Amino acid sequence: MPLRPDFVAPVHPPLSSPDPVVAFAESFQRVGGEFYYCETLEHLAKQIAGFRQRQQVGAPYVWEPDLQAVLRAAGVAFRADEQDFIAQADLSLTSCEALVARTGSVLVSAATASGRRLSIYPDQHLVLARPSQVVSEIGEALRVIQSRYGSQMPSMVSLTSGPSRTADIEKTLVLGAHGPRRIALFLLEEGENNGE
Repeated sequence: MPLRPDFVAPVHPPLSSPDPVVAFAESFQRVGGEFYYCETLEHLAKQIAGFRQRQQVGAPYVWEPDLQAVLRAAGVAFRADEQDFIAQADLSLTSCEALVARTGSVLVSAATASGRRLSIYPDQHLVLARPSQVVSEIGEALRVIQSRYGSQMPSMVSLTSGPSRTADIEKTLVLGAHGPRRIALFLLEEGENNGE
């Protein structure tokens, strides 16, 4: 007689850490993301400056007013315009809707001033998020979007798990095939200038 499935048992094993933020950081790095914890605005400024220096890139394009306010308070240079965006968009910085601990995924949407372009077009994508945005599972992240927007869902919702990559051609891994070649997340502690 076949074993009867246990429909009450959880589908997934427990997260790698009881702290969802730690579990997210581990999962995010496992899928190829770069994770930076920032306790203060000063620390955020140093981490972004270090990233830019290592990658030899200019100031990021940042179109969301709340993010611009945080960066101004931290003394971080950014580009708020769209001039020469296509030619010079090597780096962008956006917010996100949620962070998924299980998969290390970043949920972004077109509902912000960043629209569709800033999380997809530039070669390198930076994300600024808060610990309160971390959820355990993808279903919870989708419920965050649903409760935030109700019947006015964004025209695009994207679940990004690491840098864009494909191995379609001769099974050779290529980064940046359909989106950013590098993704880095800066997790800024709660209460550090909320853009006000």
